[in-house]
Amino acid sequence: MKHPFDRLLLATEHGEFDTGAEALGLAMAQRCQLPLPTVIPLLSNPEYEALAPQIAARAELEAGRRISDLRTMAQAQGVAIDLHLRRGEEPYQEIIAEAQRQASNLIIIRRRGRRGFLANLLVGEMVTKVVAHAPCHVLIVPRQATMWSNKILAAVEPNALGQAVAALAASVAQECSLPLHLVTVVHSPAEQAPASRFVEAMAEGIRQRVRAVEVEACVGVPYEQVLAAARRTGADLIVLASHGDRHLGRALVGGVAQKVMGLSDVPVLVMKPPGHSN
Repeated sequence: MKHPFDRLLLATEHGEFDTGAEALGLAMAQRCQLPLPTVIPLLSNPEYEALAPQIAARAELEAGRRISDLRTMAQAQGVAIDLHLRRGEEPYQEIIAEAQRQASNLIIIRRRGRRGFLANLLVGEMVTKVVAHAPCHVLIVPRQATMWSNKILAAVEPNALGQAVAALAASVAQECSLPLHLVTVVHSPAEQAPASRFVEAMAEGIRQRVRAVEVEACVGVPYEQVLAAARRTGADLIVLASHGDRHLGRALVGGVAQKVMGLSDVPVLVMKPPGHSN
């Protein structure tokens, strides 16, 4: 069976908040026997560096250390790693450009790590822009997260976009031989029954290839209900769709996906909507 993601791209700066993304990227590559192309974006300002060449020299030395560390980690796990150092004034643009060059179908990237009052502060501007402009799906990985091994949770809407999310989550569940939980959230009890029927119909089309599929329709604040469902079911991967304006460069800010990305303790797979192009 074809892997749901067979062209991975790990994006890392090899800092303290990248540990989860690096570990998960290596685990996915090892499990699926895939190479792991990796991009290290290096902030570069030619005008400033011309005035202070010692700054650029230090950055080059530090980048070399990071590359050496990553190669050692990959070798220890038997993973073929292909490292690319890209310099630019906007790190997210270098990640996007590398994903396009590699024709990647999944970018694996850190979240950020620090908690605060607003979920958008938890994700980080660079990561938010990667999600906004990515040509493919993006896996957001908290610092302490690990490879999923218990259950996949898909946050779906009772519409065509929700069906696409369910299909993507089902492909991951099938590949990993894990159960799947579909959850939809509505605003009032009057919407609950029809939403439940729609999601149950989604599940019927999936049960032939996924060993166990459960459905749930909740009433409440969407991001709160999605996170609560993940905790309640023991899901260790959340799959959802992005909503936002890529032209603003701040997709998902203030939205359900942004808050789930910022507050989840487990990796969040953000699906690139079908037909979406940058």
